[in-house]
Amino acid sequence: MAPYDEWNKLDEDDEDELQDSSAFEGKKDVILFAIDCSKSMLELRDDPNYEDSSVKTCNIMVALDAAIQIQKKKVIVGPNDSVGVMFYNTSRKSEGSEQGSEIKRGNFIFQSISPISAPKVQELSRLLDAARLDPDLLRETFPPLAGTRVPMGDVFTSCNWIMRDGAPKTATKRIFLITDEDDPNPGLGSSRLLTSAKTTLIDLTQAGITIEPFFISTDEKLFDVSRYYSNVLIQTEITEDEDSSPEFLPESVSITRIEDLLAQMRFHEVPKRALFSVPFHLAEGFTIGVKGYGLVTEQRKGTYKYFIDRGDGMEAINTRTDWVDKTSGLAVKKDEIMYGASLGETVKAETVEDDGDSADGIQEGSIARAVPLNVKVFYTADEVKSFRTLGLEPQLKLLGFKTRKSLRAEDNVKHSIFIYPDEMSYSGSRRTFSALVTTMIKKKRIGLVLAMTRRNATPTFCAMIPQAEKLEEGGWVEPAGFHLITLPFADDIRAAPDQVLSGARASDELKDKAFAWLRRLQSKGGKYPPDSYPNPALAYHNAQLEASAFREEFDPESFRDLTQANYEIIQQRVGHLIKQWKETLREDETANTIILPSGPTKRKADSSVDEADLRRKYENGELSKLRVDQLKEYLKSKGLAVSGKKSELIERVGEYLDTHL
Repeated sequence: MAPYDEWNKLDEDDEDELQDSSAFEGKKDVILFAIDCSKSMLELRDDPNYEDSSVKTCNIMVALDAAIQIQKKKVIVGPNDSVGVMFYNTSRKSEGSEQGSEIKRGNFIFQSISPISAPKVQELSRLLDAARLDPDLLRETFPPLAGTRVPMGDVFTSCNWIMRDGAPKTATKRIFLITDEDDPNPGLGSSRLLTSAKTTLIDLTQAGITIEPFFISTDEKLFDVSRYYSNVLIQTEITEDEDSSPEFLPESVSITRIEDLLAQMRFHEVPKRALFSVPFHLAEGFTIGVKGYGLVTEQRKGTYKYFIDRGDGMEAINTRTDWVDKTSGLAVKKDEIMYGASLGETVKAETVEDDGDSADGIQEGSIARAVPLNVKVFYTADEVKSFRTLGLEPQLKLLGFKTRKSLRAEDNVKHSIFIYPDEMSYSGSRRTFSALVTTMIKKKRIGLVLAMTRRNATPTFCAMIPQAEKLEEGGWVEPAGFHLITLPFADDIRAAPDQVLSGARASDELKDKAFAWLRRLQSKGGKYPPDSYPNPALAYHNAQLEASAFREEFDPESFRDLTQANYEIIQQRVGHLIKQWKETLREDETANTIILPSGPTKRKADSSVDEADLRRKYENGELSKLRVDQLKEYLKSKGLAVSGKKSELIERVGEYLDTHL
């Protein structure tokens, strides 16, 4: 039978619905850096990145450096995203700006919202380099307000105007708020200013703009979130009582070391875009709204583009796919295309005349269509969709509950999706969702749901595992919600071979000696931070693209593969333990046991070739008699590339033999 995708692939729009990453690639991201320009943010100190004590830095310089690094990374992973930079608590005015009349006093637009480009990043880099040479440059360029501070309501209003005029309507809009002042508007009238800031922040939220705060804390002055910001920033956590006002953020959100600002930003750099937003039917007539988020996503190279040289510059080409009729050579409309499956040998189509009375003809208005013998069965695009979706609309439907023990480890064949309540779709979703999570955790139950997350997806059965909110030292928060684990169908799981089930087991002594060195090689905190160990091939590719985009020279020697193990430290820590484990392993009987496969095995062809024989064939011009795997094996042994056709491999072998007589 023909492959499924050959006939069940409808069109580009529908195919995008099947890809989890489509939402990430299609939606733009807009970030506005709102940086506090107060005196404390401009206080100079020694820069730990330079041995020369004359090189000074300050909190604003670190914030600008973080903005540069974020933009450099986005040039690769999100070239269509936009970034802007605004300073507040400065006496410099936004003169000559189109938005000058809209910006409140004490706020200054340094870079308006615009797509990321090399000149914008280079402008920031030049400012930062000049500030390192002249420590007073930032204070002179962005003089702080004397004796007063800008109300946070005015800061949020200015951000709203900047986003409104510069950000696309469908983009994900976020404000990175960077400050070290935990009580920005003290004194008389603070209550009125607090209410104004709350109201303005609600306007931001309704416009689809979110605040990502970065609070700078030092040993001399700890940042106390409860003094101001916990009363201003909008509640986002799940609570049973919607009228309660818990702290918005824990104290651990404060950055204790300003040098960690970039590391914190990288965790918030990728916007939290929902994979889907669907109704969750708990019972007949009882529905709440939920959003689904993918917790694990593979990072890949960006989609390549075609460019045309118009003389004065390069211009991107917009590609389009058209279906053409082979007979007429004319383009066919998508709604006129029919889909069918090839079953074995293609049957020659026959023309069938319908006289209106024949039962074999297609009757207009009928649900079923009669198909003559020896003629392929074809379907419209809507019919193929109905086969896949079974006529269901995107939704989650609760089917019942089971005990936790009923879910086996082998049932988890795909990564889970985390669901969270969507209060904007159905009022009361958060309170109902919280009650369901709490009750299921208390009774140690899991849910069974029917899930169809997108309009062109296939309905699946999922296990719904509750997760309680968890706060840990260091500020990491696990929110309350559910994990949806796709349950496999019967033919998705194969039985394990007999030799695996009856395999040899290591002795307790061997296990203990292995655990002795494994425990000492665990990562810090016992967790694996994926952002700290990027894919080396992808990172090397992105480093070259970044250097090309900013017209910098790329030095391959400076590239570091963070996935490579530090063998010197490993040897110092557990070298003697590994040696003891190996000695025990040699003496263990189970380690020397060989389990023969029960079924017939296919012997792999010998790809080795004698070098003397290869040179003789080369001298006689008979290299073409060697197989491709033999040529590749020889090239691999010499450290040469093994890609290309057979003719290219022969040529590569010949060049090597010519230079190594």
